[in-house]
Amino acid sequence: MAQMSILTEAELRRVITLDESVVACVEGAFLALATRDVVMPPILRLDIAERRAEVDVKTAYVPGLDSFAIKISPGFFDNPARGLPSVNGMMVLLSAETGLVEALLLDNGYLTDLRTAAAGAVAAWHLSRPDSRVAAILGAGVQARLQLQALRLVRPIDEARIWARDGAKASLAADELSASTGIAVTAMATPQQAVTGADIIVTTTPASQPLLKAAWLAPGQHITAMGSDAEHKNEIDPAVIAGCDLYVADSLAQTRRLGELHHAIAAGLVAADRLFPELGQIMAGRYAGRPSPEAITLCDLTGTGVQDTAIATLARTRSLAAEAGTTFQS
Repeated sequence: MAQMSILTEAELRRVITLDESVVACVEGAFLALATRDVVMPPILRLDIAERRAEVDVKTAYVPGLDSFAIKISPGFFDNPARGLPSVNGMMVLLSAETGLVEALLLDNGYLTDLRTAAAGAVAAWHLSRPDSRVAAILGAGVQARLQLQALRLVRPIDEARIWARDGAKASLAADELSASTGIAVTAMATPQQAVTGADIIVTTTPASQPLLKAAWLAPGQHITAMGSDAEHKNEIDPAVIAGCDLYVADSLAQTRRLGELHHAIAAGLVAADRLFPELGQIMAGRYAGRPSPEAITLCDLTGTGVQDTAIATLARTRSLAAEAGTTFQS
């Protein structure tokens, strides 16, 4: 007789948090994408333009794992004005042997937030300078906060700057992060002020026009672009892609279609068939990483189904060990 578990967001928050093990889990997902015969179909996306909304469906099968996840992730970006979160959703974990549902993870986007933050940490670990101390975060939402927390797991960050279109939100985020991290976090008036002098720059917004300009960058900086996970989203000046010393994709097929690379190709600054390394390939030693301390590097993260399968599998393992959730016989 098969068993299925249902876990709420509150239960998941008790059994899994952003820590080194989650970063290692997501790092393993990047490596699997480069070294195993992962089956990962293109992202399915439904746009609801009149609500400034989208729904993404991601999945991946990883040989060697007993389960695979299918994630449904709605993003309704006007929700904060209604007092509602902009991102929610769920993951369904199924047996890779029988196809039976093993767990329904009603995480409201929490697991996506964790794996996205962990992906930023993995990118920084493999591409930024080891002595990186100053972080600049563009955006002031949940992911902006988590990205700073994740960076501090892999780099000696002791100063951060926050910028957001809404200055009050940036100030609130800066105050909260200063209190929670114990480091100096300052809200900045412009993106340029935030990134000037920063070692690591992370963009975490749903912007459709570039926020980060090539002219503002300096040798030695690393950029992790998180927000461009749809064709219309664009946080990075295409000239940055064309001019940086090392561009790295999470999935080159995806970034050509909907990442920051997509905009550089559309602008005619990068050839559509130009080869670039993926983060997992650098981890596997198939491509070189940061070429020098003075290099400007950029990691284009669009989010992959393999990360969702990895984090959902870890969450279920943790929940079973903690006897969390509600279990049904089927």
